[in-house]
Amino acid sequence: MALDHFDPRLRTNDLVQELKWDRELRARFETSEAEVLAAYPLTEEERAAIAARDFRRLYHLGLHPYLLSQLARLIYGTGEKAGTSEAATALIRSLLGDEYETYMAARGD
Repeated sequence: MALDHFDPRLRTNDLVQELKWDRELRARFETSEAEVLAAYPLTEEERAAIAARDFRRLYHLGLHPYLLSQLARLIYGTGEKAGTSEAATALIRSLLGDEYETYMAARGD
């Protein structure tokens, strides 16, 4: 995944960075995601992609590839929580879209 689509002006990049470093903001995001998203100057397309867990759309909007994985972990769980594999699976499923089943079959899963 290259940086072809990366847009440093995309506010979701800032949101994910702040979620990573601000424990209080992360806690609010977990309990009231819509409220946190409303406090950021995101486009409706960004909000909808986050709400839908559409990581592929976020990538095409300009979210940095590294931050895609960070957002997946923030939403689905991190090393401190059971569910890290759920985060990776959700990210891969979203990024591959219709190609996900073919990818999984090729892996033997």
